[in-house]
Amino acid sequence: MENDKTSDKKSAYPLLSRIDSPATLRKLPMGELPEVCRELRSFLIDSLSTHPGHFASSMGAVELTVALHYVFDTPYDRIVWDVGHQAYGHKILTGRRDLFHTNRTLGGLSGFPSPKESEYDTFTAGHASNSISAALGMAVAAKLHKDEPRRHVVAVIGDASISGGLAFEGLNNAANSKSDLLIILNDNDMSIDRNVGSLNSYLAHLTTSRPYNNIRYKLSSLLHFSPGGKGRIMRFNNSLKALINKEQNIFEGLNIRYFGPFDGHDLPTIIKVLNDIKDFNGPRILHLRTVKGKGYAPAEKDPSTWHAPGIFDAATGERQKSDPSKPPKWQDVFGNTLVEIAEQNPQVVGITAAMPSGTSMNLMQSRFPDRTFDVGISEGHAVTFAGGMAKDNLKPFVAIYSSFLQRAYDHIIHDVAIEGLPVVLCLDRAGLVGEDGATHHGVFDLSYLRSIPGITVASPRNADMLRRLMYTALSFDGPFAIRYPRGNAPEKPSCTDESLPVGKGEKLRDGNNAVILTIGPVAADALKAAERAEKELGVSVAVYDMVFLKPADTDILSETADKGCPIITIEDGTVNGGLGSTVLEWMAENSHSVPVTRLGVPDRFIPQGKPDELHRLCGFDTDSIFNTIAKVTSKK
Repeated sequence: MENDKTSDKKSAYPLLSRIDSPATLRKLPMGELPEVCRELRSFLIDSLSTHPGHFASSMGAVELTVALHYVFDTPYDRIVWDVGHQAYGHKILTGRRDLFHTNRTLGGLSGFPSPKESEYDTFTAGHASNSISAALGMAVAAKLHKDEPRRHVVAVIGDASISGGLAFEGLNNAANSKSDLLIILNDNDMSIDRNVGSLNSYLAHLTTSRPYNNIRYKLSSLLHFSPGGKGRIMRFNNSLKALINKEQNIFEGLNIRYFGPFDGHDLPTIIKVLNDIKDFNGPRILHLRTVKGKGYAPAEKDPSTWHAPGIFDAATGERQKSDPSKPPKWQDVFGNTLVEIAEQNPQVVGITAAMPSGTSMNLMQSRFPDRTFDVGISEGHAVTFAGGMAKDNLKPFVAIYSSFLQRAYDHIIHDVAIEGLPVVLCLDRAGLVGEDGATHHGVFDLSYLRSIPGITVASPRNADMLRRLMYTALSFDGPFAIRYPRGNAPEKPSCTDESLPVGKGEKLRDGNNAVILTIGPVAADALKAAERAEKELGVSVAVYDMVFLKPADTDILSETADKGCPIITIEDGTVNGGLGSTVLEWMAENSHSVPVTRLGVPDRFIPQGKPDELHRLCGFDTDSIFNTIAKVTSKK
């Protein structure tokens, strides 16, 4: 059977099936490369229709990927991918074709480039805008090491990522360094949602004529090896570009040589340009215009939806529909509640960082476009921007994925917490998010927020509680963080607008043989385990939902300490610094010697996999909780 499948693949992909490394690709004549691109797209469609992942970005980067590995001697030459949404073709061409069906699964391939997985993956990718800085570091290292032959370093960055602050810092440093960095701007006019901001508008209108490029290449070749050639080329380029465009190019204004824009799907041109410029000295940027979802009509028509479409019919493009009977997603409960709150209070505004649909801030955007702000990939700016609004009596709700909010940590402290500004941080995708893996798990927020003075940190166990926490935050005078997971809430919310007492938890179940303290939706698993323990072990287990990590409910802590029985804490986050640490610290400070067992994410980075698999891997699924109850209540 396996041999039949292998044979089918070879017949469906006669060229691609022979490419086990870029070295094999480089042996092909150029005339066969368009067919490699066609097969690569077909392979992506066939694979991702049944094994979901990031689809449209990788489809748009096929020619670029083939050209890079054809021109450069990878892995000796370094290719640094930004984010990694566009890197599936790269994985397939670098020896992982036959494992690609395991992409984003537990024990399988990571959904993003990972140096732990392959020597061709030169740097961790998952969060935007880091490629230029990382690649610049490698380029400087190559020069200091005097690597021979010359080691080329290429950063591949999208037009959304290049708008991030870190990318600008990298560009500025690259311009002032003596590195030979090549930056490729893969410009498809999209991030996950459509791009925003003046830089995107600038890139969309930036044009360079074919005659200009022809003249420049010829003269650049003449000047390149002449005395003082590098400076003369730079001055020539800047002068000629300014003459033609009647304005100075932003990149060349930074003394970074600019080439383009070129059609990113014109493979012969890309290969020619890369060969022309790869040995030039100094920082250069190659601007390629691509189409997100290229080669698959439904994705080209609706690239936002097809960024990560889930399972779909490859022949028809029909996507697998969600079950309408399921409760709403957490993010939709947030989005609908925010619209409801905004209708009641004109001071409420919404802010997100390039994720309006991902956070359901698009619901607010649709209803109140003048009060909703998508600031692009700039989480730090989003928080400080919110602080400025709050300073002048607006009530900002800032919706950002938990793992991305890490990038704004200094801004939370310096620009919100020190002044005690009433900014509401809504942390979507908190906890173990699943198939996107270590770079996207939102497991550090409880710990990194808890240490900030004056901030309130809470997590709802169900949809009703999320609504109530949002109403609580609305009237709260100070920074307020609400974290909630990815996926569907346990049940549909009611229409409650009742707020919660800050710093107060709730007893969900009484018991005297053990106590479980939870925060967030893991309360449901704790209740199941406690009920099972009573039936199978004959022990009674109390369960409390703390609701608030900070301030913690000291009445509950005192009550549980007085019981004198073992305590189990459960959190969908790192055990270091979160709920378990809070309980241990309080017990120690108040001279209680009650044994405390902490369940949560251990002190290591967790790979990709389905959330249920990862909860089991980390030891806080229902079975693990039950086993822990059995262990702490057993007689010795």
